[in-house]
Amino acid sequence: MSLRSFLKRRAQNQPAPPLDIHKRIRRLEIKTLRLVQNIFGGEYQSVFKGRGIEFDEVREYQEGDDPRLIDWNVTARMDRLFVKKFVEERELSVVLAVDLSASLFFGSQAQLKRELAAEVAAVVAMSAMRHHDRVGLLLFSDRIEKFIKPSKGRGHVNRLVREILAFRPLGRQTDLSGACNALMNLLKQRSVIFLLSDFQEPAIERSMRLLSTRHDLIPMMIHDVREAVLPNVGLVRFHDPESNQTVTLDTGSATVRAKYLSQHKHLRDAQRQCFRTLGLDFLELQTGQSFIPALVRFFTSRQTRRAKRRPG
Repeated sequence: MSLRSFLKRRAQNQPAPPLDIHKRIRRLEIKTLRLVQNIFGGEYQSVFKGRGIEFDEVREYQEGDDPRLIDWNVTARMDRLFVKKFVEERELSVVLAVDLSASLFFGSQAQLKRELAAEVAAVVAMSAMRHHDRVGLLLFSDRIEKFIKPSKGRGHVNRLVREILAFRPLGRQTDLSGACNALMNLLKQRSVIFLLSDFQEPAIERSMRLLSTRHDLIPMMIHDVREAVLPNVGLVRFHDPESNQTVTLDTGSATVRAKYLSQHKHLRDAQRQCFRTLGLDFLELQTGQSFIPALVRFFTSRQTRRAKRRPG
């Protein structure tokens, strides 16, 4: 039996009371707007705007133009150099694909993984809203729980955050491949997809490869420190919220703790290698820690890589 998510603080799949959710959303909105205004506004613009470019016209070559943009077909017909001119896409479609399986209801640092996912998603959604982009939402577990088409406006963004925090999923397990396949069918326009999950399910490379050929796919791995290391506290009964199974482990055994750590490390290493093989930019976040430094580093490194790939 896998020990992937036996530790839990609470796995009760219950929505918070409406008043509590309203207050949490309001606090999250205030916090998110401050972050977007002070930290992430320019980063979002430089990293995601213009991710796609479309052909506009050709014009005669001018000194200083990038030779890689020369249109050799037109040049041959006109007997003088012409270059292609491109314009950046003016509007993005951003989709938040959020895992709501039972393992996301775990948190040992006064924050559930689901709550961290909601905060990060809110920052991305608010950043997109400020730049007049459309934002959509896919909630999934071992099934597609809900899909909201990309749209604009603060009211729409607040609705998405409310759904992430309060939606009560029917499923308990994880089907990442099913989520990827659903996005392939639902999204007709090239989109930037943020896939927020703890990635407890292995062997999803094929589905992610297909999705990333059509869309800009960005996996965001949500971790909790207690998922990696067992405490040395003797016999403990653990519960897996996804399978609803329990097991008693002797955490006082160094062999048991080492095996648990090895299994966890193997799964995480396999996930990272999958993302690298597919050439995906990915981000790892941990509950109980500020995600701001990690997100800033991610934006900075992604911007640097994009600048190197640009023809000009």
